[in-house]
Amino acid sequence: MLQPKKTKYRKTHRGRLKGSAIRGSSIAFGDYAIKATTRGFITSRQIESARRAMVRYIKRGGRIWIRIFPDKPFTAKPLEVPMGWGKGSVEMYRAPVKPGRVLFEMTGVAPEVAREAFLLASYKLPVKTKIIVD
Repeated sequence: MLQPKKTKYRKTHRGRLKGSAIRGSSIAFGDYAIKATTRGFITSRQIESARRAMVRYIKRGGRIWIRIFPDKPFTAKPLEVPMGWGKGSVEMYRAPVKPGRVLFEMTGVAPEVAREAFLLASYKLPVKTKIIVD
């Protein structure tokens, strides 16, 4: 699964997702892409699950690019721990996604195959998506 090799700070503030994506909002590598239409956080497990669904469907034909990277740590405290005593430990890494962000790109397959692969991938993701063609 994806996670950063090294971070400047181990734990970060949560922050808020406002506005829409400007950077990473157009197709850069492939011919087809899947774009987020709502905002949210996508975990490294969800990215890997969507990637596997696409790779299985296209059956070694074509190429896939992952355009998001989970670099924001998510912390959690163990169950039944009292309030206080600091912030919890890092449980996973998530990628913040704003509307308009391109999540995955694909090339080298027929349009129908790409559409179906992206449809399977979208079921694995917590944000609503749309398929775009270059």
